Amino acid sequence: MNNIAVFPGSFDPFTTGHESIVKRALPLFDKIIIAIGFNTNKKDFFPLVVRENWIKKVFVTYENVEVVSFEGLTIDFCKKTGAKYLLRGLRTAMDFEYERSIAQMNKYMSSGIESVFLLTTPELTPVNSTIVRDIIRHGGDASQFLPKEINLEDYKI
Repeated sequence: MNNIAVFPGSFDPFTTGHESIVKRALPLFDKIIIAIGFNTNKKDFFPLVVRENWIKKVFVTYENVEVVSFEGLTIDFCKKTGAKYLLRGLRTAMDFEYERSIAQMNKYMSSGIESVFLLTTPELTPVNSTIVRDIIRHGGDASQFLPKEINLEDYKI
């Protein structure tokens, strides 16, 4: 099992866009670790344990998907887990510029880890966690933007 990819993010919440990236990347890697970053300086909307449990539900039948949380630099987490790839999704040119900068800095810090970018499918391009979180925060129905396994009723806001 040498082709391990880390798909890092806050996933607050995990959307259909995230789900699509992971499922489409599965044939490329032996294992994908969905790594939920924990930042003590950031206020999360959904608690870490809730996000972790939701994502585990989405991929419960996928033996080659692992869901964990971590703290610190993503590149250090990759080294710790033996991952050689960072998986990222791109929706827009703005995403590309942001992700390119991070990928280049990661390359400086660890030349053995490659960033792999997948384009979001056209129908999922507008879906992002910030907008979905705002829909939820204001009482809207965000279910069409969340994987079917994620039920907001499991967590009362």
